[in-house]
Amino acid sequence: MNIKFTKMHGCGNDYVYINGFEEKIDEAKKPGVVQRLSDRHFGIGSDGVIFINPSDIADFEMEMWNADGTRAEMCGNGIRSVAKYVYDKKMTTKEEITIESMGKIKYITIFPKDGEAELIKVDMGEPILKSELIPVISDKNETIDDIIDIRGEEYRITCVSMGNPHAVVFEDPDNLDIDKIGPLFENHERFPKRTNTEFVKVQDRNNVKMRVWERGTGETLACGTGCCATAVACILNGFTDNKVTVHVLGGDINIEWNRETNRIFMTGPAKIVFEGEIDID
Repeated sequence: MNIKFTKMHGCGNDYVYINGFEEKIDEAKKPGVVQRLSDRHFGIGSDGVIFINPSDIADFEMEMWNADGTRAEMCGNGIRSVAKYVYDKKMTTKEEITIESMGKIKYITIFPKDGEAELIKVDMGEPILKSELIPVISDKNETIDDIIDIRGEEYRITCVSMGNPHAVVFEDPDNLDIDKIGPLFENHERFPKRTNTEFVKVQDRNNVKMRVWERGTGETLACGTGCCATAVACILNGFTDNKVTVHVLGGDINIEWNRETNRIFMTGPAKIVFEGEIDID
């Protein structure tokens, strides 16, 4: 069975995009298909697969899968790419659209140039800080600047959910064996649903540097929800102002936390890399 696909990325966080309006894959087969397509040696190669589907509650639905064949709740870079896909391919002419992901609706503003989406701004909603809702096991209502033991070594974490769990660690990302330490955070017993982990260095009041270990994928070049969680953690700990540029390996993502409305806004690019057709059997 052949299906058409589009390879896209947001600051290097790359996914295979499949138009669910046209391509139909059996639900039971999806985990295996996602793993094969994501494989960087024997497949297309990506951080996961995202299906763009019809929605009963929004303009479109984003159905996101991690590279290991597990479902994920939300992806900031992914949702910007979905917005670019539907705008560039004339599935919508609107510059303000809604996209559903795991039943939650995000509000998107598209900034076009020469008929194509150049920058996409996403209202990422309210950050979730309550420990049990993130979830993170803690004796504190909010896990801010808390201590976690990783094989006998103490780290300080601030935990945030942007629809998916994040643990932000203020450790220099340049001097880090992320392939070793990332899985220890991801699978730590304090995170019942595992966690994404951001390793952050504050550069000044408006700029931070970050590397991310994504749950179910490993290190990626960017993570939109991770950038949001990073900004929230920096602000809560008094390190930055409410507008923060997060410098990740794949580029820059701008985050603003409107404290009056308690909403996070993320602005960044999305790019189409190539398109093709592949046999998934």
